[in-house]
Amino acid sequence: MKRLNSMFPLAASLALAACVSDPVIPDTLNPGPNETLAMVVPAKGVQIYECRAKKDASAFEWAFVAPDAELFDARGNQIGRHGAGPYWQANDGSRVVGTLKARAEAPAAGSVPWLLLSTKGTGASGSFSKVSSIQRVDTSGGMPPSSPCTPELSGRQARVHYVATYRFFVAN
Repeated sequence: MKRLNSMFPLAASLALAACVSDPVIPDTLNPGPNETLAMVVPAKGVQIYECRAKKDASAFEWAFVAPDAELFDARGNQIGRHGAGPYWQANDGSRVVGTLKARAEAPAAGSVPWLLLSTKGTGASGSFSKVSSIQRVDTSGGMPPSSPCTPELSGRQARVHYVATYRFFVAN
C-alpha cells in the first residue's frame, strides 16, 4: 500500500499535465485565421507587484510591475526569458515585445488572466523573430498578494510565483 500512496502524486501530476496540455481557449483570444501555431513554450517564474498609493491617492494597492520568468522547450531545457515590456527573448538573441490585444479570466481561481498579445520583433533573427502573436494560457498563480498593502509597506515588492504556457504564432 505504501508504494501506491507514493505513486499517487506522480500519477495525479501526469493526469493534470494531460488535462492542461490542450486547453479550451476562448474565441476572444484567437490570433486570427492568418496565423499558425509555431511553438508551445512552458514558463515558470514570478509576477512582481509593488505596494503603492492608488492613482487617486485614496488608498494603497498592490500594483503590477513586471513578469520575470524562464521559458522552456518540451524537454525542459531553458530556451529563453520573459520580462518587463513585456518581452520574450530566446537564447539565440531573437526577441519580441508584446502589446495586449485581449484578455480572459483564467479558469483556475487565483491565477493571472489568459492573454492575447500582438508582437513586434526587436532582437536578432532567430527562433522568436517571426512570432506575430502570443497567447498566455494554462496559468496558475501569479495574482497580487492577498495581504493588505498599507502605507507602511509603500515601495515594497512582492514576487508571486506563477506558471503559464505561452503559445507563439507566426503569420501564414
